[in-house]
Amino acid sequence: MNSKEILKIISPINHPVGLIGCHADQRNFDCCVYDIVIFDEKDEPESVIENDGNFIKIHHRSLYENKVDVLIQLQNMQILSDEQWELKIFLAKIRERQDLIFNAFKKNCIIESQICLTKARNGLNQLDPFVASWIKSAAYFLVDAVISLNNYCPSPSHMLGMLRNLKSNQINETLSIILDSIGLERATPSLLSRMLKSTIGLSDLIEKNNNSKIIQQKTDYFIEKSLFSDCYFYIGYINRNNFYRIKDSLCDYPELSHILKTGFDLEHDNLILETHIESLSAVPEILLNSSHN
Repeated sequence: MNSKEILKIISPINHPVGLIGCHADQRNFDCCVYDIVIFDEKDEPESVIENDGNFIKIHHRSLYENKVDVLIQLQNMQILSDEQWELKIFLAKIRERQDLIFNAFKKNCIIESQICLTKARNGLNQLDPFVASWIKSAAYFLVDAVISLNNYCPSPSHMLGMLRNLKSNQINETLSIILDSIGLERATPSLLSRMLKSTIGLSDLIEKNNNSKIIQQKTDYFIEKSLFSDCYFYIGYINRNNFYRIKDSLCDYPELSHILKTGFDLEHDNLILETHIESLSAVPEILLNSSHN
């Protein structure tokens, strides 16, 4: 779809509009969604529009946005509508701060990984059903940190492709530890199909916006193309995001541990979990020291 077609589908819009994500970066798969940002200053959740086999995900943002996890996604935005040039000015300011944004995002990801690992370590002796989920979440946050240290924006559908092409250095060598904790080698079509069902259930439970249709379409594409590891990574990343959306109210979702057991493809052997905690705990210091040097 071109910009005129997109604007026609989402119209009428009287605010600046931009395209972000893999379509803006021109590295999209056929299954990829069009991520549209409307700068209407509204605090509303994402919504999904389906049109002729294409999916459009609507994000609402502010021209005064200062959250780094949002700003990092806006850097390569294509402007679709900007009558007052407000978006062009805003985008120029973001690009001026690009290095600061990447650095802040990296630090935030490392901090979140450490929080997850602390929760996992403390939960081991308390029979916490979410220990393995905290470990997987920590691993995905560390991948985000590595990606940002290489000046890439996180993009779950394409991140394994990015990681495969990174140059060899001390930062990127930590990926073998991180990806081992994620468990990509376990990916098979039958396992991915089971993971998908739970991931769709979690999305419908938490997001309630038809994002599960996008998850279904992308998973079908990955399996059809025999991109099993990429699919496994993508599904886990989506589950991390939804798990983290409700991390402070887990007790309100009694069914969650059963959904995540399959959706995250969780390990429950305490010895293996302890090993993953210890190996991942060494990564943040490496990333911080390497980036500082």
